[in-house]
Order: sequence, then structure tokens, then C-alpha cells
Amino acid sequence: MENILKLTQINKSFPGVKALSDVNLTVKKGEVHALVGENGAGKSTLMKIISGAYKKDSGTVWFDGKEIENTTPKQSEMMGISIIYQELNLIERISVAENVFIGRYPMKHGMVQWKKMYQDAQKLFDEYELKMDAHSLVRSLTMAQKQMVEIIKAVSINAKIIIMDEPTSSLSGKETESLFRIIRKLKSRGVAVVFITHRLDEIFEICDHMTVLRDGHYVGERDIKDITKDEMITMMIGRELTQQYPERTNPIGEVTLAVKNITDGSSRVKNVSFEVHKGEVLGFYGLVGAGRTETMRMIFGVDPLAGGEIFINGEKHVIRSPRDAIHFGMGFVTENRRDEGLFLRSSVRVNTVMVALRKILKKGFINYRIEADVAKKYVDMLHTATPSIDQKTMFLSGGNQQKVVLSKWLFSDSDIIIFDEPTRGIDVGARREIYEIINALVADGKTVVMISSDMEEIMGVSDRILVMYEGTIAGEIQKEDFSQDLITKYAVGERSVRV
Repeated sequence: MENILKLTQINKSFPGVKALSDVNLTVKKGEVHALVGENGAGKSTLMKIISGAYKKDSGTVWFDGKEIENTTPKQSEMMGISIIYQELNLIERISVAENVFIGRYPMKHGMVQWKKMYQDAQKLFDEYELKMDAHSLVRSLTMAQKQMVEIIKAVSINAKIIIMDEPTSSLSGKETESLFRIIRKLKSRGVAVVFITHRLDEIFEICDHMTVLRDGHYVGERDIKDITKDEMITMMIGRELTQQYPERTNPIGEVTLAVKNITDGSSRVKNVSFEVHKGEVLGFYGLVGAGRTETMRMIFGVDPLAGGEIFINGEKHVIRSPRDAIHFGMGFVTENRRDEGLFLRSSVRVNTVMVALRKILKKGFINYRIEADVAKKYVDMLHTATPSIDQKTMFLSGGNQQKVVLSKWLFSDSDIIIFDEPTRGIDVGARREIYEIINALVADGKTVVMISSDMEEIMGVSDRILVMYEGTIAGEIQKEDFSQDLITKYAVGERSVRV
């Protein structure tokens, strides 16, 4: 196949850090090409150079047979390069169709042809077999639906190459199948796809070829049919990863959190009850929209309870806000780190201590020496890739932003910690580090509640799993009974199965 994109000897530096060193990448027309590597390996930087968001320091970029030099994002788009970032770039208050054609509205005599725009958008969704109303406001959509809008927006510019950065991180299994169907259709039309993911099984399912980066360097490339998962991991992290899920042997103690018949007054959460113990990791699984995150947001006081009770260490508490939850010893590592987990314009050090400022106060004033020591401790503990603790978190990769979110809750020393998709956007090596931290927490007598859409992960980390379906607890599964088949049956509402 003919090359559509070729990068050679690409270098890029930022103040205090060399992001890319002599990186190469070749993508062929009609190919699904995986770009893999740990967090901080340089994947996002390379993609932003391709899209025109960053200027390379040196090296050459060839696209569709021509050498291009430091284009703008708009110029790249006009040439046929489209990029879908992990953190979606949609305008919430306008319609789906307007987002699809943003900056490219069909015009006639200086007027927007609204009817044509909605028809064209709807035609695209129908063509790719996506159930979507082009008139819907984006703010009314689920995260998975928003991801599909981004994909159709990329398709609408007749792109020759589409770069997808962690496109399945917010998708359920069924929705991932829909995405793969779209990718296969694009491939059949000669469109190339650069697929960035930390879910290695997806690479084997959808990709043809792969390029591996490590610490900003080009490691190599391989055909997917000629490599095993273990070989891929070794290329990514430079060492063998013998066991993804570390063993845990700590005892499980008394009930620390009891939730009784909580409801939000609508159909998202309906009479949910459960208990979780000291030293236990309780997993929550379910399809997108099952009510897992909504349940945890109510427990943590983000959203109001319409009914039900919450008990912490046997004592009933009324939690009206996250401040109340934090006061009662709870922490919440949110899935949406950019909007809910971080102050993006603040530094790593500020974000690390923000929840527990009281711990670094001296006579009512912040002790900046202690603040720096705390930030350095967690950067070292989690191997956060940042040039310094004073780096603004907005400039970190998605996975390293997640590590900063985790740092602030570890520093808060919460007794009950809720993890909502904690490894979303986290590479395979860093995932193991997160699991080890969870093990250390429960070994120290903490309580962990973990939401995950990764079936293998939820079974590998949890002591017990609750599966939600349409706002209710569909089933409870003990560790000795874990199986993908049983979890799936509960998740799709087949309640005849009982443990």
C-alpha cells in the first residue's frame, strides 16, 4: 500500500524537557496503525505536530506525497488530517449538527442553510448506523454519544487520515463494536486511522501495524500478526511485566460504608443498597448509563439524594456536598479529571495539596516547603512524568493528569476512596502501579470502591463485584464466582442467573 503519512527524525522540546528525539512514523493508506507507549512516551506530542497544533523543532513530515512544513490546525484539516483528542472538543450548548460542521456551516447568500446542515449531519449518522438525532443538544448526550459526534465530525471533512486518541476510553463493549465497525468502513474506503490506546486487546482486534514510542524515542514497529501481547508490553516499557494484577492477602474487616435505598428521584438511580468493608475493594460494573457514576456522585454529595440513607462506620450522615463527604473521610477520584478533578491552570504542587490544605498550614499560612515536599513525594511515588512540580497540569499528558488527581486523594488520607475509571488513559505499566497503590490502601485498613468498564480489570482488582443495570443493583458476585459470562448476564439485565 502507498504511504499517506511519513515522519522522519522528528524532534520537539519544551522548557525543561525533551519530548521527542528522532521519532519516525509511517502510515499507509487504508491502514489502521496503532501508536503505543507509556504515559509521557510522546504520543500526544507527535499527534499534535501532525495536526499542526505544535511546531516541530526538526525533522520532516510527508503527507500524501508532499513534504509539509509547520502547518496550522486549519491547514491540516483542509489537507485531510483530522484528530479526535482524548478530552473531547465539543460545544455543549449547541446542537449535534452544529458541532459536526462547526466552522464549515453550509452558506447561501451569506445565510446559514440550517435545513441542509441538519440533513447532512443526519445522513452521516445514518450512513454509519449510529442512532443519533442531529437536532439534539450536545449537553444532553452521554460521554459515549459525544465520542461518536467527534468521530462523525472527523468523517465529515472527508479526511484522508483520522487520528483517534483513546477513542474507546468512555465506551462500553457494544459501543466499541460500533466504533470498530466505523473504522472498518473507513479502512475499506482507503482512509487511514492512527489508533492510540492502552487497551492492548483492541490493538489485536482492529489494527494492522504498530509503532512503539518510549520516553520520547522511537523503539520500533511491527505487524500486529507477528507480535504477542507480552512482546508488545516489553517493547512499551522496556521490561517484562510478569503479573498485571498483584496479589492481595489483607484481611477484610467491619462495614465502613452502608448505603440503603438511595434514589435520585428519576430512573438513573433506583433504590440502590450495598455495604463495603474495611480492607475491601468493592468493584462496580455495568454498561454505560447503568447508573454507577450517578450513584457515587450522590454518595459523595455532588448530586442530591431524593431518598435513602448513608451510614459511615455505623453512624447515619447527611451528605449535602463534597465538603461534607471529605469531612466524613471520603475521597472521590473522578472519571472526568479535566473538568472535575483538577485545576488545569494550577501547578502539580497546588493540585496535590488542594483537598487537604489544612495539613500544610502553619499558623494559618501555607508552608510552601512542606507543600513542595508533599508534591515531590507523590510525583516520585506515582512516577508522574513532569519536568517539575511547578508545571501546570494542563501541559501534562492525560495519564499523568490522572496521577495528579490520585495524588491529592492519597494526600487527603481519606478512609473511604471511590475510584471512577482510575486507569482510563493509563498505560499498562502505570496501571500496575495504580493497582499496587490500591492494595497498599486496603492493607492499611482503607476502604476502596472502584468503578471500571474493563471486565478483566474489575475481576483482577476486586474482592467482590456489584453489577448495575438501569439504575439498580442487578447482582452481587463473590470472588470465587467471578466470570465474564456471569458479569455480562447481569449487565444486560438477565436476572434469572443467581449466585
